Amino acid sequence: MMRLIILGAPGSGKGSQCKWITKDYDVPHISTGDILRKNIADGTELGMKAKEYMDKGELVPDELVIDILKARLDEEDCQEKGFLLDGFPRTVAQAEALDSYLQERDMEIDKVINLDVPDEEIMSRAINRRTCENPNCKEIYNLRDNPPRVEGICDKCGSKLFQRPDDNEETVTNRLNVYHKQTEPLIEYYSKTGKVSTVVGQELLEDTIALVKGVLENL
Repeated sequence: MMRLIILGAPGSGKGSQCKWITKDYDVPHISTGDILRKNIADGTELGMKAKEYMDKGELVPDELVIDILKARLDEEDCQEKGFLLDGFPRTVAQAEALDSYLQERDMEIDKVINLDVPDEEIMSRAINRRTCENPNCKEIYNLRDNPPRVEGICDKCGSKLFQRPDDNEETVTNRLNVYHKQTEPLIEYYSKTGKVSTVVGQELLEDTIALVKGVLENL
């Protein structure tokens, strides 16, 4: 069982790392972004409230995110196998709420992985990112570094690829500014526990994976 948090600016590659960690270590991947987007797609009240913030590249208010996260962590798979948190916590207040939740259940975080990627690289990745529309696949491509064999079509399942509406220069710039102001302080917050390992994102995904594997193998 592992209880992990992965930190990094939007577009730093957290999703790609989470895919192999989930597969290799059989740990549930908890992405607050995915949960919120599902609520938006389903037209729930929470989804509509969250959409107003997400469309502007702003953080969804803590109370909305914390409630849905606690409900997810209470599910059986997380209780039995642990979890890999992706996109939560994003503020110190969220981290404190998570600490309280874990302490009440006599649990703790095993490791915090911090992916360090320059802002200019993140901007390039976001503008060139394309995602498979198949909810059972969700393969991610990059038109610059990892393009699909057929333009606009997923190599793995043949579904169409799309560009997320928030993957534009204005929104990405805003997301990065919000990250540096509100989320980056989490590195210092968790560093006090001695559980933070910073991994510098490499040009090749495989090289970054190797560095993260090195961290997890030492747990």
